[in-house]
Amino acid sequence: MLKGLHALLETVGGILLLKIAPQTVNRIVWTIVSQELSADPNDFVASHLLRMAESYAGKGRHFASLYLLSHGIVKLVLIVELLRNKLWAYPLMIVTLAIFVCYQIYRFALTHSVAMILLTLFDLVVIVLTWLEYREQRQRRKHR
Repeated sequence: MLKGLHALLETVGGILLLKIAPQTVNRIVWTIVSQELSADPNDFVASHLLRMAESYAGKGRHFASLYLLSHGIVKLVLIVELLRNKLWAYPLMIVTLAIFVCYQIYRFALTHSVAMILLTLFDLVVIVLTWLEYREQRQRRKHR
Protein backbone atom coordinates (compact mmCIF):
# COMPACT_ATOMS: atom_id res chain seq x y z
CA MET A 1 0.00 0.00 0.00
CA LEU A 2 2.89 2.37 0.74
CA LYS A 3 4.25 1.75 -2.75
CA GLY A 4 0.86 2.66 -4.19
CA LEU A 5 0.60 5.81 -2.10
CA HIS A 6 4.10 6.86 -3.16
CA ALA A 7 3.27 6.23 -6.83
CA LEU A 8 0.07 8.24 -6.49
CA LEU A 9 1.96 11.11 -4.82
CA GLU A 10 4.53 11.07 -7.64
CA THR A 11 1.78 11.23 -10.25
CA VAL A 12 -0.05 14.06 -8.48
CA GLY A 13 3.27 15.84 -7.90
CA GLY A 14 4.08 15.61 -11.60
CA ILE A 15 0.73 17.16 -12.49
CA LEU A 16 1.15 19.91 -9.88
CA LEU A 17 4.62 20.77 -11.18
CA LEU A 18 3.08 21.48 -14.58
CA LYS A 19 0.38 23.65 -13.03
CA ILE A 20 2.40 25.70 -10.50
CA ALA A 21 4.26 28.69 -11.89
CA PRO A 22 8.03 28.72 -11.29
CA GLN A 23 7.74 32.14 -9.61
CA THR A 24 5.31 30.69 -7.08
CA VAL A 25 7.69 27.85 -6.28
CA ASN A 26 10.58 30.31 -5.88
CA ARG A 27 8.51 32.49 -3.51
CA ILE A 28 7.44 29.51 -1.40
CA VAL A 29 10.97 28.11 -1.14
CA TRP A 30 12.43 31.55 -0.40
CA THR A 31 9.86 32.05 2.37
CA ILE A 32 10.81 28.70 3.87
CA VAL A 33 14.61 29.09 3.69
CA SER A 34 15.22 32.85 4.01
CA GLN A 35 15.35 32.89 7.81
CA GLU A 36 17.70 29.91 7.90
CA LEU A 37 19.98 31.40 5.24
CA SER A 38 20.13 34.73 7.07
CA ALA A 39 21.34 32.86 10.17
CA ASP A 40 23.70 30.59 8.23
CA PRO A 41 24.34 31.49 4.56
CA ASN A 42 25.98 28.08 4.01
CA ASP A 43 23.13 25.98 5.40
CA PHE A 44 23.24 22.70 3.45
CA VAL A 45 19.51 21.94 3.28
CA ALA A 46 18.37 25.52 2.68
CA SER A 47 20.91 26.16 -0.07
CA HIS A 48 20.01 22.88 -1.81
CA LEU A 49 16.30 23.70 -1.65
CA LEU A 50 17.01 27.10 -3.16
CA ARG A 51 19.08 25.58 -5.97
CA MET A 52 16.34 23.04 -6.67
CA ALA A 53 13.78 25.84 -6.94
CA GLU A 54 16.05 27.79 -9.28
CA SER A 55 16.62 24.79 -11.55
CA TYR A 56 12.87 24.16 -11.50
CA ALA A 57 12.34 27.58 -13.06
CA GLY A 58 14.33 26.55 -16.13
CA LYS A 59 14.13 23.28 -18.02
CA GLY A 60 14.02 21.41 -14.73
CA ARG A 61 10.29 22.06 -14.43
CA HIS A 62 9.36 19.95 -17.43
CA PHE A 63 11.94 17.28 -16.67
CA ALA A 64 10.79 16.94 -13.05
CA SER A 65 7.15 16.85 -14.06
CA LEU A 66 7.58 14.28 -16.83
CA TYR A 67 9.88 12.19 -14.67
CA LEU A 68 7.47 12.11 -11.74
CA LEU A 69 4.53 11.38 -14.05
CA SER A 70 6.29 8.51 -15.83
CA HIS A 71 7.68 7.11 -12.59
CA GLY A 72 4.32 7.36 -10.84
CA ILE A 73 2.17 5.99 -13.67
CA VAL A 74 4.44 3.01 -14.35
CA LYS A 75 4.52 2.15 -10.66
CA LEU A 76 0.74 2.58 -10.31
CA VAL A 77 0.10 0.14 -13.15
CA LEU A 78 2.52 -2.40 -11.69
CA ILE A 79 1.14 -2.00 -8.17
CA VAL A 80 -2.40 -2.61 -9.42
CA GLU A 81 -1.15 -5.88 -10.94
CA LEU A 82 0.64 -6.74 -7.70
CA LEU A 83 -2.57 -6.16 -5.78
CA ARG A 84 -4.32 -8.44 -8.27
CA ASN A 85 -1.70 -11.01 -7.19
CA LYS A 86 -0.06 -11.35 -10.59
CA LEU A 87 3.27 -13.04 -9.90
CA TRP A 88 4.85 -11.72 -13.13
CA ALA A 89 4.42 -8.14 -11.89
CA TYR A 90 7.00 -8.59 -9.10
CA PRO A 91 10.05 -9.15 -11.34
CA LEU A 92 8.78 -6.51 -13.76
CA MET A 93 8.49 -4.02 -10.89
CA ILE A 94 12.04 -4.84 -9.77
CA VAL A 95 13.47 -4.46 -13.29
CA THR A 96 11.53 -1.24 -13.91
CA LEU A 97 12.72 0.32 -10.66
CA ALA A 98 16.29 -0.84 -11.35
CA ILE A 99 16.17 1.01 -14.68
CA PHE A 100 14.89 4.11 -12.90
CA VAL A 101 17.66 3.75 -10.29
CA CYS A 102 20.34 3.57 -13.00
CA TYR A 103 18.95 6.65 -14.68
CA GLN A 104 18.68 8.49 -11.37
CA ILE A 105 22.33 7.75 -10.60
CA TYR A 106 23.26 9.07 -14.03
CA ARG A 107 21.21 12.25 -13.41
CA PHE A 108 22.82 12.65 -10.01
CA ALA A 109 26.27 12.48 -11.62
CA LEU A 110 25.23 15.37 -13.89
CA THR A 111 23.27 17.52 -11.46
CA HIS A 112 24.33 16.49 -7.93
CA SER A 113 20.65 16.76 -7.01
CA VAL A 114 19.85 15.66 -3.47
CA ALA A 115 16.32 14.85 -4.68
CA MET A 116 17.75 12.24 -7.08
CA ILE A 117 19.63 10.56 -4.25
CA LEU A 118 16.54 10.51 -2.03
CA LEU A 119 14.40 9.11 -4.84
CA THR A 120 17.06 6.50 -5.59
CA LEU A 121 17.29 5.42 -1.96
CA PHE A 122 13.52 5.11 -1.75
CA ASP A 123 13.43 3.05 -4.96
CA LEU A 124 16.17 0.76 -3.63
CA VAL A 125 14.14 0.13 -0.49
CA VAL A 126 11.07 -0.60 -2.63
CA ILE A 127 13.12 -3.03 -4.75
CA VAL A 128 14.20 -4.94 -1.63
CA LEU A 129 10.65 -5.01 -0.24
CA THR A 130 9.28 -6.13 -3.60
CA TRP A 131 11.87 -8.92 -3.80
CA LEU A 132 11.02 -10.12 -0.29
CA GLU A 133 7.31 -10.05 -1.06
CA TYR A 134 7.93 -11.90 -4.35
CA ARG A 135 9.83 -14.68 -2.55
CA GLU A 136 7.05 -14.98 -0.01
CA GLN A 137 4.36 -15.15 -2.73
CA ARG A 138 6.30 -17.86 -4.59
CA GLN A 139 6.65 -19.91 -1.39
CA ARG A 140 2.92 -19.61 -0.69
CA ARG A 141 2.06 -20.77 -4.19
CA LYS A 142 4.40 -23.78 -3.88
CA HIS A 143 2.63 -24.92 -0.71
CA ARG A 144 -0.89 -24.65 -2.09
